Amino acid sequence: MNIVFISSEAVPFIKTGGLADVAGFLPKILEKHGCKVKVFLPLYSLILKKNFSLIQRTDLGEITIEVAGQSYLVQLYQSVLPDSNVEVNFIHCPHFFNRSCVYTNDPDEDQRFILFSKGVMEFLIKLNWHADIIHCNDWQTGLIPIYIKDNYRHHSIFAKTKTLFTIHNIGYQGKFPYSAFINADLNHEYFFSEGPVVTDNHFSFLKTGLWFSDIITTVSETYANEILTPEFGSGLENVLLFKKDHLYGILNGVDYALWNPETDHHLPFNYSQNDLSGKLENKRYLLKRFNLDFYDNIPLIGIVSRFAGQKGFDIFAEAVPDLMLLNAQWIILGSGETKYESLFKSIAGYYPRKIASHIGFDEELSHLIEAGADIFLMPSHYEPCGLNQIYSLKYGTVPVVRKTGGLADTIQDWDESLYSGNDNGNGFSFFDYSHYALSLSVRRAVSTFRFKETWHKIQINGMKNDFSWDKSALKYLLLYEKLLKPGY
Repeated sequence: MNIVFISSEAVPFIKTGGLADVAGFLPKILEKHGCKVKVFLPLYSLILKKNFSLIQRTDLGEITIEVAGQSYLVQLYQSVLPDSNVEVNFIHCPHFFNRSCVYTNDPDEDQRFILFSKGVMEFLIKLNWHADIIHCNDWQTGLIPIYIKDNYRHHSIFAKTKTLFTIHNIGYQGKFPYSAFINADLNHEYFFSEGPVVTDNHFSFLKTGLWFSDIITTVSETYANEILTPEFGSGLENVLLFKKDHLYGILNGVDYALWNPETDHHLPFNYSQNDLSGKLENKRYLLKRFNLDFYDNIPLIGIVSRFAGQKGFDIFAEAVPDLMLLNAQWIILGSGETKYESLFKSIAGYYPRKIASHIGFDEELSHLIEAGADIFLMPSHYEPCGLNQIYSLKYGTVPVVRKTGGLADTIQDWDESLYSGNDNGNGFSFFDYSHYALSLSVRRAVSTFRFKETWHKIQINGMKNDFSWDKSALKYLLLYEKLLKPGY
């Protein structure tokens, strides 16, 4: 099976969020299951600065792509994903991708990904590669399905190609004015009020991808149901309801080669579920790093996050007076909206013996917080999948989460599990999006921490969970096979 996996980012080359992890890991697992996979990415100048071993395909020459009445010369560079034979193809056009960041607010943001999409199509033709499945991800690749079904429908390379489109976060839709529709060279008949490419009188890359793709997936089963509603559908719930029979939720996996306390090179002390003593030493080390006192009987609560309202920090801010009454310590890592950065700076200053914060991103510190904390807080308003709660489980750090999206699919509340007659709970959760519900769940976790035997049981339950990419990849393979059946 020939698979083309198209993304705007992928580890290790470029990353701004969880999409990069998916694009960097899933293709490798698909290859292990017998697929031939080609990944396509834009060649950002940020990638070139990192000195990856990229090879220019000079034998393919340059191609000319027209966008918004201008012609641009585009080249193809290639590399491979680490520890695999998965070919990574980079669309090189300095005019659009020599920028200081991956995503911009520049006036030509639509043109950047129009050129990228056209470049993918044209170089697949140059490579003479017949894709069975083209797997698109998020709005930046939303034009690919309509190009397959319309602009390139007569080209033999794509005669049997099917498309699968994955929503990683429906809140980001790639909405642009009518001029972007003209720039994309699409059939003018598609642009009408609330038609297949229009949302709020704007051209939507995401809506276009959803409407013209053969199958739609998103990154957890609960999120797949949530986005069918006005609360979570971000205005696209009617499109998704129309295509409900072709919508599937598949939980993202994690790479346990990178996130495993037994082998994690970022940790001063490695440990396993059979011996958690190293976890206690990591806690001691982490607290010392932030000049906080170590107490064996006081839980350390960790937060590693982008600071945004989506992540629940509006209700966290309301809950601060209650949370500060708890006998707990906090270490917080992240960056984002100024008001939340200021919040964490101020409470760390007001409670210097209880709270420490680091504004910014630090890969090593994120691993250390996962390992050293006793509790990990994720109070998200919505969370398509979430990864940190899964990392926490593996590290024996008990998550407290809001019951939404992937958080609901991965975390089973300890108290609820007892009420159900089992003891399989691996964390604590709440449903109501309120500061009261958040405070109550954190309080339950802090209270349970005092009972060491119970706490150890919750930790081990989480460490035994398996959310590896192997399970998720098999579900994608089943969908690929479904797409290739006659009549689909």
